[in-house]
Amino acid sequence: MLKALENHLHLHTITANGKTLGENNSGAECYNRKVIASMDHPFQKEAGIAVLKGNLCENGAVIKPSAATPELMQHRGKAVVFENIEDYHRRVDDPELDIDENSVMVLKGVGPQGYPGMAEVGNMDLPEKLIKKGVKDLVRISDGRMSGTAYGTVVLHVSPESTAGGVLALVQNGDMIRLDVKNRRLQLEISDEELQRRKAAWIKPAPAAQRGYVQLYINHVQQADKGADLDFLVGNSGSKVTRDAH
Repeated sequence: MLKALENHLHLHTITANGKTLGENNSGAECYNRKVIASMDHPFQKEAGIAVLKGNLCENGAVIKPSAATPELMQHRGKAVVFENIEDYHRRVDDPELDIDENSVMVLKGVGPQGYPGMAEVGNMDLPEKLIKKGVKDLVRISDGRMSGTAYGTVVLHVSPESTAGGVLALVQNGDMIRLDVKNRRLQLEISDEELQRRKAAWIKPAPAAQRGYVQLYINHVQQADKGADLDFLVGNSGSKVTRDAH
């Protein structure tokens, strides 16, 4: 792999064995291009992370194209909304759940403030009844995270999160949502007037804690687009040791 990437590496860098990166890998060979692709013939031309914008994620959201189903990268479907992770677990396998292969699953309340801590629950398992029909992927949207090895057409890190009053909080069952990864858009298809009406009626959920470190975290954590950092840590405190650190 390092040999395949050598035109993009600092080959003069000294490594742990005292030799340079270039020296260590000068004779490396790839015996199977299905395992390690070349720069000229990559496994997938566009991978990495795509940042989406739109009224559903005013400060951005992310999707991993290499994990997504190509046919779903441009998709329009009806929202199936779960208000929190407990609501999801309670209803996802209900045979009466109004969901089909064109639906868009929406999970709220799993962002930095809401969970709290922005949990790895964004790659929601599909409903059992759809799996039995052979459905392998749906568009899924949340303000949480997922593992780097997870699969699916999953939009994550929606910012602002639902608990902070982002538009994600206002999505209702049956709303039409349009995902357009090619044009980096994620849009909730309701009028501005309806959006304002819902905002005026929205009530912020009660925090997960009223005291202690958890409350401190909820009150000071920033949104996903700012790295979910604590606002009182922002800045450059440096690394100089000014006193005895014995």
